[in-house]
Amino acid sequence: MSAIKQRITPFLWFNDNAEEAVNFYVGIFKNSKAGKATRYTKESAEASGRPEGSVMTIPFTLDGQEFTAINGGPAFHFTEALSLVVHCRTQAEIDHYWTQLSQGGDATAQMCGWLKDRYGLSWQVVPDQMLELVGDPEKGPKVFAAMLKMKKLDLATLERAAA
Repeated sequence: MSAIKQRITPFLWFNDNAEEAVNFYVGIFKNSKAGKATRYTKESAEASGRPEGSVMTIPFTLDGQEFTAINGGPAFHFTEALSLVVHCRTQAEIDHYWTQLSQGGDATAQMCGWLKDRYGLSWQVVPDQMLELVGDPEKGPKVFAAMLKMKKLDLATLERAAA
Protein backbone atom coordinates (compact mmCIF):
# COMPACT_ATOMS: atom_id res chain seq x y z
CA MET A 1 0.00 0.00 0.00
CA SER A 2 1.42 3.38 -0.98
CA ALA A 3 1.08 6.55 1.05
CA ILE A 4 -0.94 9.45 -0.32
CA LYS A 5 1.51 12.07 -1.54
CA GLN A 6 -1.07 14.73 -2.23
CA ARG A 7 -4.54 14.88 -0.71
CA ILE A 8 -6.36 16.43 -3.68
CA THR A 9 -5.61 15.44 -7.27
CA PRO A 10 -7.24 17.27 -10.19
CA PHE A 11 -8.95 14.74 -12.48
CA LEU A 12 -9.25 16.00 -16.06
CA TRP A 13 -11.90 14.58 -18.44
CA PHE A 14 -11.00 14.24 -22.10
CA ASN A 15 -13.03 12.70 -24.89
CA ASP A 16 -10.45 10.28 -26.32
CA ASN A 17 -7.13 12.15 -26.33
CA ALA A 18 -6.05 12.07 -22.67
CA GLU A 19 -2.72 10.40 -23.44
CA GLU A 20 -1.95 12.97 -26.17
CA ALA A 21 -2.82 15.82 -23.79
CA VAL A 22 -0.69 14.36 -21.00
CA ASN A 23 2.30 14.10 -23.34
CA PHE A 24 1.72 17.70 -24.46
CA TYR A 25 1.63 19.01 -20.86
CA VAL A 26 4.59 16.89 -19.69
CA GLY A 27 6.64 18.32 -22.57
CA ILE A 28 6.07 21.88 -21.34
CA PHE A 29 6.77 21.70 -17.61
CA LYS A 30 10.04 20.74 -15.93
CA ASN A 31 9.94 18.04 -13.24
CA SER A 32 7.08 16.32 -15.07
CA LYS A 33 6.26 12.78 -16.15
CA ALA A 34 3.45 10.57 -17.33
CA GLY A 35 2.55 7.49 -15.32
CA LYS A 36 1.30 4.09 -16.38
CA ALA A 37 -2.06 4.21 -18.12
CA THR A 38 -4.93 1.96 -17.13
CA ARG A 39 -6.97 0.54 -19.98
CA TYR A 40 -10.63 -0.19 -20.44
CA THR A 41 -11.39 -3.83 -19.71
CA LYS A 42 -14.24 -5.68 -21.38
CA GLU A 43 -16.51 -4.83 -18.44
CA SER A 44 -15.53 -1.17 -18.12
CA ALA A 45 -15.73 -0.74 -21.90
CA GLU A 46 -19.27 -2.14 -21.93
CA ALA A 47 -20.31 0.11 -19.04
CA SER A 48 -18.76 3.27 -20.52
CA GLY A 49 -19.11 2.74 -24.25
CA ARG A 50 -15.37 3.24 -24.69
CA PRO A 51 -13.28 0.83 -26.80
CA GLU A 52 -11.89 -2.17 -24.94
CA GLY A 53 -8.10 -1.88 -24.52
CA SER A 54 -8.07 1.90 -25.05
CA VAL A 55 -6.56 4.22 -22.44
CA MET A 56 -8.99 4.85 -19.58
CA THR A 57 -6.89 6.89 -17.13
CA ILE A 58 -3.35 8.10 -17.03
CA PRO A 59 -1.71 9.71 -13.99
CA PHE A 60 0.81 12.47 -14.59
CA THR A 61 2.87 15.02 -12.71
CA LEU A 62 3.46 18.62 -13.79
CA ASP A 63 6.25 20.34 -11.90
CA GLY A 64 5.56 18.17 -8.86
CA GLN A 65 1.73 18.55 -8.97
CA GLU A 66 -0.14 15.28 -9.53
CA PHE A 67 -3.07 14.99 -11.95
CA THR A 68 -5.06 12.22 -13.56
CA ALA A 69 -6.52 12.31 -17.06
CA ILE A 70 -9.42 10.16 -18.23
CA ASN A 71 -10.79 9.35 -21.65
CA GLY A 72 -14.42 9.56 -20.61
CA GLY A 73 -16.09 10.31 -23.93
CA PRO A 74 -17.81 13.41 -25.30
CA ALA A 75 -20.28 13.96 -22.43
CA PHE A 76 -18.29 16.71 -20.66
CA HIS A 77 -16.09 19.59 -21.81
CA PHE A 78 -13.78 22.04 -20.11
CA THR A 79 -15.09 25.53 -19.37
CA GLU A 80 -13.53 28.65 -17.89
CA ALA A 81 -15.21 27.67 -14.61
CA LEU A 82 -11.97 25.77 -13.93
CA SER A 83 -8.52 27.08 -14.75
CA LEU A 84 -5.01 26.09 -13.79
CA VAL A 85 -2.73 28.90 -12.65
CA VAL A 86 0.95 28.87 -13.59
CA HIS A 87 2.91 31.11 -11.21
CA CYS A 88 5.95 32.61 -12.92
CA ARG A 89 9.00 34.33 -11.41
CA THR A 90 10.11 36.19 -14.54
CA GLN A 91 8.86 37.52 -17.86
CA ALA A 92 10.86 34.76 -19.56
CA GLU A 93 8.80 32.15 -17.68
CA ILE A 94 5.57 33.96 -18.56
CA ASP A 95 6.61 34.01 -22.22
CA HIS A 96 7.61 30.32 -22.19
CA TYR A 97 4.42 28.98 -20.62
CA TRP A 98 2.19 31.33 -22.60
CA THR A 99 3.76 30.32 -25.91
CA GLN A 100 3.83 26.60 -25.16
CA LEU A 101 0.37 26.27 -23.66
CA SER A 102 -1.31 28.36 -26.34
CA GLN A 103 0.11 26.28 -29.24
CA GLY A 104 -2.96 25.15 -31.17
CA GLY A 105 -5.21 26.76 -28.55
CA ASP A 106 -6.84 30.15 -28.20
CA ALA A 107 -5.01 33.00 -26.55
CA THR A 108 -6.65 35.74 -28.61
CA ALA A 109 -10.13 35.64 -27.07
CA GLN A 110 -8.84 35.61 -23.52
CA MET A 111 -7.48 38.45 -21.39
CA CYS A 112 -5.65 39.13 -18.12
CA GLY A 113 -3.20 36.25 -18.53
CA TRP A 114 -5.83 33.62 -19.43
CA LEU A 115 -5.59 31.26 -22.39
CA LYS A 116 -7.23 28.06 -23.58
CA ASP A 117 -4.98 25.26 -24.73
CA ARG A 118 -5.66 22.98 -27.70
CA TYR A 119 -7.75 20.69 -25.49
CA GLY A 120 -9.99 23.50 -24.22
CA LEU A 121 -8.44 23.64 -20.74
CA SER A 122 -8.10 27.19 -19.35
CA TRP A 123 -4.81 28.38 -17.90
CA GLN A 124 -3.76 31.59 -16.17
CA VAL A 125 -0.10 32.47 -16.68
CA VAL A 126 0.71 35.06 -14.03
CA PRO A 127 3.69 36.55 -12.21
CA ASP A 128 4.22 35.42 -8.61
CA GLN A 129 3.66 38.94 -7.33
CA MET A 130 0.27 39.37 -9.06
CA LEU A 131 -1.92 38.90 -5.99
CA GLU A 132 0.30 41.23 -3.98
CA LEU A 133 0.20 43.90 -6.70
CA VAL A 134 -3.56 43.72 -7.26
CA GLY A 135 -4.33 43.39 -3.55
CA ASP A 136 -2.53 46.57 -2.52
CA PRO A 137 -5.22 49.21 -1.78
CA GLU A 138 -3.23 52.03 -3.43
CA LYS A 139 -1.45 50.21 -6.25
CA GLY A 140 -4.10 47.59 -6.96
CA PRO A 141 -6.52 49.68 -9.04
CA LYS A 142 -3.69 50.92 -11.30
CA VAL A 143 -2.28 47.43 -11.72
CA PHE A 144 -5.73 45.99 -12.39
CA ALA A 145 -6.43 48.70 -15.00
CA ALA A 146 -3.13 47.90 -16.75
CA MET A 147 -3.84 44.16 -16.61
CA LEU A 148 -7.26 44.60 -18.24
CA LYS A 149 -5.52 45.89 -21.38
CA MET A 150 -3.37 42.74 -21.70
CA LYS A 151 -3.81 39.25 -23.02
CA LYS A 152 -0.37 37.86 -22.08
CA LEU A 153 0.77 39.64 -18.94
CA ASP A 154 3.75 41.96 -19.16
CA LEU A 155 5.50 42.06 -15.80
CA ALA A 156 7.40 45.30 -16.47
CA THR A 157 4.18 47.13 -17.42
CA LEU A 158 2.42 45.83 -14.30
CA GLU A 159 5.34 46.92 -12.11
CA ARG A 160 5.35 50.38 -13.74
CA ALA A 161 1.62 50.67 -13.06
CA ALA A 162 2.29 49.85 -9.40
CA ALA A 163 5.10 52.43 -9.10
